[in-house]
Amino acid sequence: MPSESQPNVGARQPDGGRLPVADRLDDDHFPAYTMGRAAELVGVTPAFLRALDGTGLITPTRSEGGHRRYSRHQLKLAARVRELVDRGTPADAACRLVGLEERLEQVERDYEELRRQGGRAAHQHR
Repeated sequence: MPSESQPNVGARQPDGGRLPVADRLDDDHFPAYTMGRAAELVGVTPAFLRALDGTGLITPTRSEGGHRRYSRHQLKLAARVRELVDRGTPADAACRLVGLEERLEQVERDYEELRRQGGRAAHQHR
């Protein structure tokens, strides 16, 4: 159940060049962290991150050499799973819960966008 889009990964500017590094680093979906660094930041082992990859909750980007790269967004998901596991939730259930939380947040964002668009459309028809 992959839950995230990666809007700026590999994105290009109109001139055909890559986005400036600073812009990519500000993107929560930019795969900036190696597995070792990601595990260190979340406080888990690399095996824990590989297990999350196997659930489909987090699908890291692969470097040209095949190494996993994680985004800040993915690290937030992994940290949430770890929090639930630390509280006694089985890992598979924690992954499902976090996936559902992600889907709910997306639906709420979509709803708010539609509500704003509907408000603008109603205002334009007056």
